[in-house]
Amino acid sequence: MVPLPLGGRNAYEGGVTDLPSLRESLDAHGLLAKKSFGQHFLLDLNITRKIVRLAGPFEGRAVIEVGPGPGGLTRALLESDAGRVVLVEKDPRFLPLLAELDDGSGRLVVVEADALGVREAELVEGPAHVVSNLPYNVGTPLLIKWLTGPWTPHALTLMFQKEVAERITAAPGDDAYGRLAVISQAVCEAKLVMHLPAAAFTPPPRVASAVVHLVPRADRPDRDLLKTLERVTAAAFGQRRKMLRSSLKQLGGAGLCEAAGISPEERAETIDLAGFLRLARASAGQTQTPAPSEAGVSLARRKRV
Repeated sequence: MVPLPLGGRNAYEGGVTDLPSLRESLDAHGLLAKKSFGQHFLLDLNITRKIVRLAGPFEGRAVIEVGPGPGGLTRALLESDAGRVVLVEKDPRFLPLLAELDDGSGRLVVVEADALGVREAELVEGPAHVVSNLPYNVGTPLLIKWLTGPWTPHALTLMFQKEVAERITAAPGDDAYGRLAVISQAVCEAKLVMHLPAAAFTPPPRVASAVVHLVPRADRPDRDLLKTLERVTAAAFGQRRKMLRSSLKQLGGAGLCEAAGISPEERAETIDLAGFLRLARASAGQTQTPAPSEAGVSLARRKRV
């Protein structure tokens, strides 16, 4: 995972606005999206600029972009107030095209790697944003990595399939509410900020997409409690139509629910974030001391974004 040498000043002199269009660049390099990589390109710079505005301001902080492909989002990031822009690209076909975006200043860094195996702390110093149009086939695993792993981003602005975006931001009682919503919202404030139709992409996918903005909470659970929360939600939503006394039987069933102050006859889809955190603490044998967010915010009362 070594940063690759880029094109330098001979790549272009005038800046991003003087580059050929994204479609012209793709045609010049003979590049098409690979279905096996889940690639769908955003070629409209008006859209990529809007995503970057929603992600910012960056105030000189570094930005990591995963799966930049032809560089549509990258161009918008380079126009912004971001500091270093680090691209993580698995597909070597795009490396020459991305090199054309370099102005020789050292601001742009390209890393050829699988983002699932990257150690972000080795790529950037200090707080950093993640802004990406994520490949569909690895979007959820990457999000879980950033939510539960050792590196904490300053903020995440990520594009997913619309269905996945709704699962991240769902509230109790929503059809989309499940384990991903609880884990995401335990760690971050999550908001769905933009919808995109399939026609915005090349090639167009079969489904619509959406952008989610996530900001880590100051009172997010520590690593140990988060692991317990993952186990509790996996059990509860693994049998989501069953009462908690049954779905959580292997973790204590009715006794666990009563210790957390929750009726054993409730179902997972009705329990808010505060309730799942109480269940996790009870499962871990911790004292039930609500975090500030639990005292004032209940997902059951939050409006769906």
